[in-house]
Amino acid sequence: MSEVKKIATRESYGNALIELGKEHENLVVLDADLAAATKTGMFKKVFPERHIDCGIAECDMIGIAAGIATTGMVPFASTFAMFAAGRAFEQIRNSVGYPHLNVKIGATHAGISVGEDGATHQCNEDIALMRTIPGMTIINPSDDVEAKAAVRAAYELDGPVYLRFGRLAVPVINDNDDYKFEIGKGVVLREGKDVTIVATGLCVSSALEAADMLAEDGIEAKVINIHTIKPIDSDLLVEAAKETGKVVTVEEHSVIGGLGGAVCEVLSEKYPVPVKRIGVNDVYGESGPAVKLIEKYGLDGKGVYASVKEFVK
Repeated sequence: MSEVKKIATRESYGNALIELGKEHENLVVLDADLAAATKTGMFKKVFPERHIDCGIAECDMIGIAAGIATTGMVPFASTFAMFAAGRAFEQIRNSVGYPHLNVKIGATHAGISVGEDGATHQCNEDIALMRTIPGMTIINPSDDVEAKAAVRAAYELDGPVYLRFGRLAVPVINDNDDYKFEIGKGVVLREGKDVTIVATGLCVSSALEAADMLAEDGIEAKVINIHTIKPIDSDLLVEAAKETGKVVTVEEHSVIGGLGGAVCEVLSEKYPVPVKRIGVNDVYGESGPAVKLIEKYGLDGKGVYASVKEFVK
């Protein structure tokens, strides 16, 4: 069996910006002294005149991006998720969200898979924060293919978009001819009748692994990839809940306010069923190798398998 190809979605972000930059002269990239880490340095090498390093001043960067957006240019403001959603929340809310400006926020290094950088940099709250901003679109791609498609879709959408990318290389799972990305539409990756596993980001591959293991135990799990957290695909979630009667959410984010919260909001209003949320359980992260942290917090295939099996029983 050949080894699964793995690529970090932050790499995909850099590559996608270059491709879009070749097609659209109105695309501008901003960074906050992290171009090497966010991979916007790749864009800078090709289009130095359209890359602005704002220094360690994320709040200023968002303000600059907002100003640029008023000229008809399309700015992609890039930094770590902790500094984008956390440090610059007020600027995103008031300078981008309130006037509904066409600013794209490329937030890399999200979640505990930041690894050795530790709890201060492992942002597990960013989706929750961004969900509260009216009119904000939130996309959390699962792999290289989806990340590139998401960046393109974000450019084409008129309005603010929060794009969430990871530091860790993750399996490429959407490399097939029938893959289609559409903002606000979930993707059914596997059919099943016993339970629905709804996952986002790097946890989508974990959900697929868990589904394979569950199948060996005679449990048929439906797997849905929700790449767009807001607006979320309510119709698909309700349909799945009706089919299986139980739903499990999996995310590399706090169980409060992220995918799990969004799914529970939909189902509690439209079709209540038992829901189990798998994620970071209201704790800070810790320093350690990314893969080991994912395992410790139960977000790998085996961890998801064990949680879903217990829930179904």
